[in-house]
Amino acid sequence: MANRPRNSLLAFLLFFFFFFSASWTAISSSEGPFIVAHKKATSTRLKSGTERITVTIDIYNQGSATAYDLSLSDGSWPEDVFDIVAGNTSMSWERLDVGGSLSHSFELEAKTKTLFYGAPAIITFRIPTKAALQEAYSTPIVPLDLLAERPPERKFDLAKVWFLLFLYHCYIYYP
Repeated sequence: MANRPRNSLLAFLLFFFFFFSASWTAISSSEGPFIVAHKKATSTRLKSGTERITVTIDIYNQGSATAYDLSLSDGSWPEDVFDIVAGNTSMSWERLDVGGSLSHSFELEAKTKTLFYGAPAIITFRIPTKAALQEAYSTPIVPLDLLAERPPERKFDLAKVWFLLFLYHCYIYYP
């Protein structure tokens, strides 16, 4: 009786291994580009009380063929919440070779205080063997708490603790 849970666990692990190895083989052996895109946004508070957001989208071709006529579109930044300070929210490239990468950045300035959830960017590309355009989506960004009241940073707390421990150590061992 004690072997039954162990046998079912072993059967589950074998099924899990074969299922994912078969799906990985199917993905890795497929002909064509496989586009992976990572979108990240970093926020910087300026002295004037405004907040700037730098958005960077990195695009990678992890497939086995070149992608052509790439077009990036990131329309998830409403004009009533953001002003575009530098760059564009869309970009085009002629090709992305196998194992290659592209990067695009733009800068925004927040107008209103809000919690903002951004949508993924959309990348369209062409494969020579298919007539229809292909689409890929970037990762979404973490929610941005724009123009929020933040407590002042306490940068040197750890240094103060170590200094006080050092003083205590000196007082105990060297009175």
